[in-house]
Amino acid sequence: MNQEFRKVVEAIKTPNKFGKLVLAPSGRKGMYDSHAVDCPFVFENSGIFYMTHIGWDGIGYRTGLASSEDLVHWKKEGLIIDRGPKGSTTEFNVAMIWILRDNDLCSPGYLKKIDGGFLGMYHSYPHPGYESGSGVIGLCWSDDFRHWEPEEPFLRPDDGAAWESGGLYKSCLVEHKGTYYMYYNAKNQTKWPWIEQIGLAVSSDLRKWERYEGNPVVSVGKPGSYDDTLLGDPCVLKHGNIWIMFYAAVGGKGDNWHARETAAVSRDLLHWEKTDEILIDVGPKGSIDSIHAHKPGIIWKDGRLYHFYCAVSPNPDRQIGEIENEEIRGISFAFS
Repeated sequence: MNQEFRKVVEAIKTPNKFGKLVLAPSGRKGMYDSHAVDCPFVFENSGIFYMTHIGWDGIGYRTGLASSEDLVHWKKEGLIIDRGPKGSTTEFNVAMIWILRDNDLCSPGYLKKIDGGFLGMYHSYPHPGYESGSGVIGLCWSDDFRHWEPEEPFLRPDDGAAWESGGLYKSCLVEHKGTYYMYYNAKNQTKWPWIEQIGLAVSSDLRKWERYEGNPVVSVGKPGSYDDTLLGDPCVLKHGNIWIMFYAAVGGKGDNWHARETAAVSRDLLHWEKTDEILIDVGPKGSIDSIHAHKPGIIWKDGRLYHFYCAVSPNPDRQIGEIENEEIRGISFAFS
């Protein structure tokens, strides 16, 4: 890796963990977040910070919003996208995981508008159950980032190559010089064990999309490595002339098989070089992230970089409020 790339790696390190969940599952039956809270996306609007997140309620994903004045203390504001009618793409799941924002790393994540509206990305699964069936990706629109209307999916696994034929997952949308770059992770088969990698689709008008011929743009590593199984949850931002893709990598052997945060770098949004830097590792036994630390949400405030992520740990009580659950899955952060 050249010197310029290494300087970027130093700029994105967030070694200080907050150590507590800022959003946790409610444990209340019937609530969108009863079992788990996942996938933070953080931005600022009119001096207030907001975090979209997805909740798992035992049936599927639903999308909520939280707000904060200081990035530390968060208040859930409730659902912003709920499940759709019977027979719809979102009948069981609707997970909005990205809103088009400015590209700068050192930014509070100001949202961009397209034709006067905010543009989000969602994915959904066709069956009830945890990520049950092959996922698809679509756009959704809002006038106020609190009420969203999803469109029909534009990207499906059966339209793609073998590496993504098992289903699509979380996406990230970047607009640069009039072109839209949509990064997403996907799996090669529906039956475990599968491999997840990160690919790219490109559009000039948000209607016609073409998959990049060089997909996947970030591939799993060698057997036994920290990233030999699953790569996902891309978050692409720019620092100077360098693009950075934060993402989650899953791999390792035996008790060391975990999800961790890492990154890749690029000059052209097409060709990516892994940094092989573990930006956020799992914590020790008894910590909030002893199983997994993954799914990046990045924001800058007062000269400090905040890296929000999903923290997963065992649940010794096997109970969260009214809900039986063997793990605790919520959101925390680390900072520079």
